[in-house]
Amino acid sequence: MAAPPKKTAIILAFAALYLIWGSTYLGILFAIRSIPPLLMAGTRFLLAGLILYFGARLSGAARSKPIEWRTALIVGACLLLGGNGGVTLAEQYVPSGLAALLVATVPLYIALLSWLFGMSERPGPMKVLGLAGGFIGVGVLIGPALRFSANGESPRAWIGMSILLFSSLIWSAGSLYSRSARQASSPFLAAGQQMLCGGGLLLIAGVATGELRHFDPRQITMVSLGAFAYLVLIGGIIGYVSYAWLLRHCDPAKVATYAYVNPIVAILLGTAFAGETLSLRTLVGAGLIISSVAVVIMAQQMKAKDSPVPAIIEPAECAR
Repeated sequence: MAAPPKKTAIILAFAALYLIWGSTYLGILFAIRSIPPLLMAGTRFLLAGLILYFGARLSGAARSKPIEWRTALIVGACLLLGGNGGVTLAEQYVPSGLAALLVATVPLYIALLSWLFGMSERPGPMKVLGLAGGFIGVGVLIGPALRFSANGESPRAWIGMSILLFSSLIWSAGSLYSRSARQASSPFLAAGQQMLCGGGLLLIAGVATGELRHFDPRQITMVSLGAFAYLVLIGGIIGYVSYAWLLRHCDPAKVATYAYVNPIVAILLGTAFAGETLSLRTLVGAGLIISSVAVVIMAQQMKAKDSPVPAIIEPAECAR
């Protein structure tokens, strides 16, 4: 029997999960300052996908079947093209901390969609309270932006917010699909496949929207280049490896806490390093969304304890 992991290793893995995935929003903001957003995201995931895929194969993972590649293509299209691609585009219009807050609504969307499509029972009072509070928080954040430019926000902030809400919905649908679709048995191989497929789709989208015609590699700054390397090696590889390792050694309910810790980290980093404004409206919206996500996740875990079917934590969060 393998020895249980040391407490130090668990603490370091949680620190990596919280800090790395929380910091990717700031990394995206810096990277797209001189690299077109879709081309940046596509190249990022292709490189990270190649590392994960061939690393898994060299470690003994079996070759994937065509049906598993089909799943990777669909999940990659939803999570990376629709989900992360939307985040990358949206950060042209909204602060990175605000982007992280709106992406934090994913667990709320998943809970709502899984009920609407008959994948789970009708939400109980605790989950309904969480869903209501979360979407009220979204209204607090986006309501004024639909009418006028709030302090510290672009006049086109409503565009970024709309993209984020739609991309979070697409991400949630892809996450639900990935629960029942056939995937490679190795989580690292599956993540690599999704990154390869999603990265390829992002590159196609970037070329189709004319990003390549207006891109001059000589204009890339060292800040953007460093942020890009961070997103590939730290955000894409170390972050996901930490996540997968924690799922094997810790209670999934504890691992799921990243969903409401990451936005806090993103807000603090955006304020400290990107000069983003932390308004009272943002604080109120953040409090409502983060606390609501915590309530929904706790309600799901309490329900799982009373059910013979174990709770499922989303397997494809490699897209951070």
